[in-house]
Amino acid sequence: MTTGTPPPNRPRRSRVRRFLPLGIVAWLVLEIWLLILVAGAAGGLTVLLLLVAGFVFGAAVVKKAGRRAFSNLTETLRQAPGGPGAQEGPEPQPAARGNGFLMLGGILLMIPGMLSDVAGLLLLVPPVRKALSGLTERALERRMRAASPGSLSGAFQQARMHRPDGKVVQGEVIREDGTQPPPRRDDGPQGPRPPLTP
Repeated sequence: MTTGTPPPNRPRRSRVRRFLPLGIVAWLVLEIWLLILVAGAAGGLTVLLLLVAGFVFGAAVVKKAGRRAFSNLTETLRQAPGGPGAQEGPEPQPAARGNGFLMLGGILLMIPGMLSDVAGLLLLVPPVRKALSGLTERALERRMRAASPGSLSGAFQQARMHRPDGKVVQGEVIREDGTQPPPRRDDGPQGPRPPLTP
């Protein structure tokens, strides 16, 4: 006979997840409408040339951002303590900020549409990238402070304890020869820890 734990309460969907599909549909409709307006005013060939130029420029920006990220990674690994090119002097300089936003700007330029091109061009401006990097770092720090200290390890423990059907399998290892297993590093001075219970 196996006993299972009751299924956890289903978490409420956040507002962002609820309205994201609606926002994407509205953005696509607006992009198509703007392309039709520009094609009516300037001609279809002009719109096609704008889209091709945006794609080519965006690909160049993504390539530059990728090279910059690779060189930053190489430099960081080279200056790591104990590395082949490590220096004893001052600390290594931090990598340039906003490289992810530079790559995002290039991707937005490659996506066909006027709004995505404007957003991509805005992300190419260094003060905008710096401001967005600061906002992102502060938001991540707030979320990390708000998270409970053992939430990640607790999730791994739950995944290890429960089978996919939600039932907990209790067990004990008994050696046939009667010897005790060697103590593990995580065993305390009192001996082995008791088995996990839900």
